[in-house]
Amino acid sequence: MANYVYIATSLDGFIADQNNQLDWLHEIPNPEGSDFGFQAFMDQVDALVMGRNTFETVVGFDCDWPYSKPVYVLSNSLSAIPDGYQDKAFLVSGDLKQVVNELATQGMHNLYIDGGKTVQSFLREDLIDELIITTIPTVLGGGVPLFGELAAPLRFRHVESQRYLNSLVKNRFVRVRG
Repeated sequence: MANYVYIATSLDGFIADQNNQLDWLHEIPNPEGSDFGFQAFMDQVDALVMGRNTFETVVGFDCDWPYSKPVYVLSNSLSAIPDGYQDKAFLVSGDLKQVVNELATQGMHNLYIDGGKTVQSFLREDLIDELIITTIPTVLGGGVPLFGELAAPLRFRHVESQRYLNSLVKNRFVRVRG
C-alpha cells in the first residue's frame, strides 16, 4: 500500500501560476507527444484522490475525461459530483487516515494524490510514500505552491532522475521512515 504524488512544478516550486492557470506546463515543445512516463505510473495506481479545486480544473479541460481509474474527490463543501461524472468520480471527506483505510478496504491500495491543498494535507499527516516531481524550467514568481507548512520535517531519499526534451527533469523521492 502506497500513496504517490506525481506532479509538475515550476523552478520556484509552484504547481499553478498566480491566476491558477497551467498553460506554462506546455510551453516546452513536445513534437513526439511523450507522456514522460505518466501512463506507466498510472498502471501502478488503483485510484486517484484529489481536492475539489483540482477536480473542477480537470472537469474544465477541453478534452475527454483523462482517467481510467476511479477518482475520489476530497471535499467538505461539494455536495454532489456534477452530471456526467458520477461513474468516474466519487466524493469522500473526513480524516485522511480513515479515508485511506476505507479506500484500502475497497481494494484501492496504491493511491495517486493530486492537487496542492490535498498533497499538503497528506504530507502534514505523513501519508505520502513517494514524490515524483517533474521540474519545468520556468520561474513563475508566485502562484499555488506544492509544499506548505509541516509540524516536523519529512525526509525523503532521491532514487531516480530522468531528463526529457533537454529541459524537464523528473525526480523520484521515497519517504524515509524510522
